[in-house]
Amino acid sequence: MYKGLMIAALVGLGAAPFLPADAEARAPSWKSKTGKVTVCSRYGSDCYTAPVIQTRLGPKLVLRGGTTIHCVGDCRDTLREKTVDFWETQAQNRD
Repeated sequence: MYKGLMIAALVGLGAAPFLPADAEARAPSWKSKTGKVTVCSRYGSDCYTAPVIQTRLGPKLVLRGGTTIHCVGDCRDTLREKTVDFWETQAQNRD
């Protein structure tokens, strides 16, 4: 029993220097911000800006509510189709 406790304590102490100090350090290394994308509607005057993050599966857009969506092809086109021109895109795809 004592030997098991001693090993657990030593392992815990040995790992202490490798623990992250803040939340940013705890983020996965593959997830990093790469900038922002701004688009304006082709049919009106609405504009939308969203941060872009890089993930293992490619770039993703972070929408206002925190929802993330993968960029399909160009992030600008994806953001325009999913936000400011959403209903126009739905009408085009219906036909």
